[in-house]
Amino acid sequence: MPSAPAAPVLPGGRNAIERLARFGYGARGAVYCLVGGLALLAALGGGRPGDSHDALRTLLVGPLGAPLVGLIALGLLAFALWRMVEAVTDADRRGASLKGLVVRGAHLVSAILYLGLAGTAASLCLGLGLGGGDGVHDGTAWLLAKPLGRWLVALVGLAVAGTAFGYLARAWRGDTTARLSLDGQARRRWAEPTGRFGYAARGIAFLIVGGFIAAAAWHQSSAEAKGLGDAFVLLRAQPYGTVQLALVAAGHAAFGAFGLIQARYRRIDAPDMDRVDDEAVAAMRRLG
Repeated sequence: MPSAPAAPVLPGGRNAIERLARFGYGARGAVYCLVGGLALLAALGGGRPGDSHDALRTLLVGPLGAPLVGLIALGLLAFALWRMVEAVTDADRRGASLKGLVVRGAHLVSAILYLGLAGTAASLCLGLGLGGGDGVHDGTAWLLAKPLGRWLVALVGLAVAGTAFGYLARAWRGDTTARLSLDGQARRRWAEPTGRFGYAARGIAFLIVGGFIAAAAWHQSSAEAKGLGDAFVLLRAQPYGTVQLALVAAGHAAFGAFGLIQARYRRIDAPDMDRVDDEAVAAMRRLG
């Protein structure tokens, strides 16, 4: 029986999905390098640190701002599509265990979030003025207006906190480089420290954001739900807050740098296009 045709191969021996994934990791890395850099400047020189939306707006007003933001929009769209492929086809061989299904579900949620961020970047690039909303606040307000909305928001808060503990666990275990095609010396010298520092910083920020969302559920007020920028502000308000913010900001820059490392060195087992189509159709039928 003839085998299924492989995904279209591009120059360099990599197929289209792999190129898409690497472009996506690079775009995500660039965004968090900018987020971390701006937050570090805020820690050292004052001003209000911001989130990824604020970072895109800052980039927009710089030299070649619109083309760069447009390129990032395409990259974030690519990353969202790659996350969908990971979730639907189990490209990383997570399996059907509870842990594997949770990870694949998280990838699907990640796809939705980065699709929204790609939309924000595209609207900024095109001058449509659609990038000014607060996604965490608006999403919380939408959920609270639904039946059982308070409990749905609480579940989201728990999910964000769970993601935070996942990030912190990866930083503690030091397995951030498990899927990188690097020799042992390179991993130990620069890739692993960068990844661990970045995941630790993301874990701290996610814990704070999860707390904000849980508070919104408790008080049934979307005003309590705040995002990454407010997490930075809260850190700065603590004792030795400038040092705390500087460390977490530098960690976010490291997380961005690790994304650039992933864009170059991550092992990507890209499935063939026919399989992706078949899996997507099957998933839609199950949902229907």
